[in-house]
Amino acid sequence: MPRVTPMSPAPVRIAAAAICGGFGVLLARALLALPEDEAGLAPLIETNLEASGVKHPITAVLLNFRGYDTMLEIAVLVLATIGVLSLTVARPGTWAPVAEQADPVLSALARFLAPIMLVVAGYLLWAGEHAPGGAFQAGSVIGAAGVLLSLSGYARPVWVTRFALRAVIAGGFVAFLGVAIGVMSAGGALLEYPAGSAKTLIVLVETLLTISIGAILVSLFIASASPAEELRRRMEENR
Repeated sequence: MPRVTPMSPAPVRIAAAAICGGFGVLLARALLALPEDEAGLAPLIETNLEASGVKHPITAVLLNFRGYDTMLEIAVLVLATIGVLSLTVARPGTWAPVAEQADPVLSALARFLAPIMLVVAGYLLWAGEHAPGGAFQAGSVIGAAGVLLSLSGYARPVWVTRFALRAVIAGGFVAFLGVAIGVMSAGGALLEYPAGSAKTLIVLVETLLTISIGAILVSLFIASASPAEELRRRMEENR
């Protein structure tokens, strides 16, 4: 059989650059082809904003008008996290601290900042109904708090079992999907919230999405980081 020679990195990079450049040219042409006086969907969103259940147009688009896009984005995040965790399930370091216990100053700072970051996340979640904010921003802040604690040497709480972690990761998507199926079974379309319950359902979905996104980001970081014992072993081997 003929031997297949792998492509060297240079031709691969040139081909990738050419493909990306071609897409860039197509996007630029599409943008330049838009009429200068085109208002887009903004007037339509403003007209239906009151019926969306929230007061901020971005939240209305993400959780109501184009809610299925957001639901699919969460599905992708959940599937990616499940894939990463399934590859690291055999590693005991997945549940071990990813850093040595921090010095007293950093440890105290982490304990001081983590509750504040949770309060900020709660504010961003609450503000998303009428101002910039929402589940993705709030979940990112929760994820940052978890990463800070991980880098300060704190391990997972004892009550966070593998089952509990996976339930939290999938909880936001399951709730989103449950609301979508629920409104369809009541006679509406996909994610067509009832007029009197739109705000309540959106806030419920955003709250659960916030918790799930925070857990997803922390899980991805911890699963991809080397535990402290492995780092110590590598340092000793390199001496």
